[in-house]
Amino acid sequence: MVELRVPSLGESITQAQVGAWLKREGDLVRADEPLVEVESEKATVAVPAPATGVLRRILKATGDTVAVGEVIAEMEADGQAAAAQAPAPPPAKAAAPPAAAVAPPPAFPRPAAPPTPAAPRIEAPAPSPAGVPAPPLRLTPAARRVLAERGLGKADLLRALEGPAPQPAEAPGAGAPPGERERLVPMSPLRRTVARRLLEAQRNAAILTTFNEVDMTRVLALREAHGEAFQKRHGVKLGFMSFFVKASVEALEAFPTVNAEVRGEAILYKDHYDVGVAVGGGKGLVVPVIRDADLLSFAEIEKRLGELAAKARENRITMEDLAGGTFTISNGGIYGSLLSTPILNPPQSGILGMHKIEKRAVAGPGDQVVVRPMMYLALSYDHRIVDGREAVSFLVRVKECIEDPERLLLEV
Repeated sequence: MVELRVPSLGESITQAQVGAWLKREGDLVRADEPLVEVESEKATVAVPAPATGVLRRILKATGDTVAVGEVIAEMEADGQAAAAQAPAPPPAKAAAPPAAAVAPPPAFPRPAAPPTPAAPRIEAPAPSPAGVPAPPLRLTPAARRVLAERGLGKADLLRALEGPAPQPAEAPGAGAPPGERERLVPMSPLRRTVARRLLEAQRNAAILTTFNEVDMTRVLALREAHGEAFQKRHGVKLGFMSFFVKASVEALEAFPTVNAEVRGEAILYKDHYDVGVAVGGGKGLVVPVIRDADLLSFAEIEKRLGELAAKARENRITMEDLAGGTFTISNGGIYGSLLSTPILNPPQSGILGMHKIEKRAVAGPGDQVVVRPMMYLALSYDHRIVDGREAVSFLVRVKECIEDPERLLLEV
């Protein structure tokens, strides 16, 4: 018998929640084929089968909380499974006893149950209008006799007839059970962690946001002119994110406090540029990290981003993919967001928000009104270490790089 255990899910994580089972008991599975999703407070991972065989017993159901290393299922390896799958001979039928040996049941009529004596009739007084005294309670002789036998008086009987005292109605809100057309679903560990970290970011950092807008004309023209050749050569599409990753690295090099973090009463400056990119995963938003983004080409950034996005969608993201970012980029524009204020990803001190590209009338050369594809940018930053001048200048540098993308290639 092969045991399926909860794998290690990262440093400091000791328990998780069982997600969806991808196989059922009795299914044949191959080695390394995903069997079940396990959701921790940081990511959802698919646990693969440790061997080829048959999933015999599922020990933990969806929604159960389990510890790292705990056995959640049992499998039979390939050889054991083959033996288990062999058809067993049918069980031998027991010989039926001769007809004479079976005695018929005795045909005695059942005695009729004694009649239940009728309960003594108690005439309860009819309800009286407010302010009018109720008529006295009338008891029959039989009712008085039953009360006397049980040691009860008229007051006890009146309380029983009146029923429990009315309770004050609860105000709608917290604590009220869900209504008929409502569902109460517990938060997943990942969602609970996201909620906790967002609140911590707002409590523990002085978050401020500055805005700018960028003309996307040159980037769109560059993608139109060279996108097909880029894909043929590198096997990936030339997207917008690689431009913004490269532009952000240029700005981070010029303004290093945006790449730093508060460490107690000191500032930890980082001379490496590990850019986290928020992507929608199978269980929610995750932020995998593109490491050493300053050393990567456009094609390498697009390839790495495509790999991380696929892992997030398929719930194959690992803790190593999520750890250690120094700066974050969030693209709400892919969902149609025109403008937003992103929240910091602690302990980072800066996050860049991209938004929807929309054609707008702007002032062109010679003060002529022209229509351009424009995008709003937002930079949220920790005002404890990043001054307003630095934040605004950072965003201006990103704008300059996007509006003149050739400078990214020349690194000027």
